[in-house]
Amino acid sequence: MDDADRLRRLAINDTRLGDEEALELSALEPKNVALVRLAALVAVGGAEPTYGSEVDRAVRAGATTAEIVDVLVAVIPIVGLPGVVVAAPLLALALGGPADGEEPT
Repeated sequence: MDDADRLRRLAINDTRLGDEEALELSALEPKNVALVRLAALVAVGGAEPTYGSEVDRAVRAGATTAEIVDVLVAVIPIVGLPGVVVAAPLLALALGGPADGEEPT
């Protein structure tokens, strides 16, 4: 199945979308997939536990802390600064840091 067919299926909510082949990612590297999912999580205001699992997935795929923070900065024009301010402490906790913005002593 080519990309045009997959896009058509998505556009019409084709019942075959559950097929493994239809939802298989072919062009994105695992690290990029993980970073995109983090961006989506910020955009939808995901739950706290989800940040931990998605950050873990991103780190296992080779994402650095700098790349994860860059995701927050990159989505500001889309989700707005308030959404990023809400997500930042959740990402900090998921990365093992303090959630309150304070420097560790």
